[in-house]
Amino acid sequence: MSIDKSLRRKSGMSTNRSVLTRDERIKTLKETDRWIEGRSPYGLPKVRVQKIVTKKAKKEKAEGDAAADAKAPAGAAAKPAAKAAEAKKK
Repeated sequence: MSIDKSLRRKSGMSTNRSVLTRDERIKTLKETDRWIEGRSPYGLPKVRVQKIVTKKAKKEKAEGDAAADAKAPAGAAAKPAAKAAEAKKK
């Protein structure tokens, strides 16, 4: 039996989580040399979760390239493409 499309996760685990599992916290503590061997896995210190912020410059740059292509006609084929781009803006 399969899962309905509306119930599936589209992004999977691509988003940042604000809470880490115990194993992930121990791994982070080992990477930062804060883990002491033989320590109890209970009552671990807090570990900051780094959130990755993506920049929106990529989208603006893509729009700028499209506008530059529309301004510089390379021939008869470029004119209809420029008109289509202007129609999309409106």
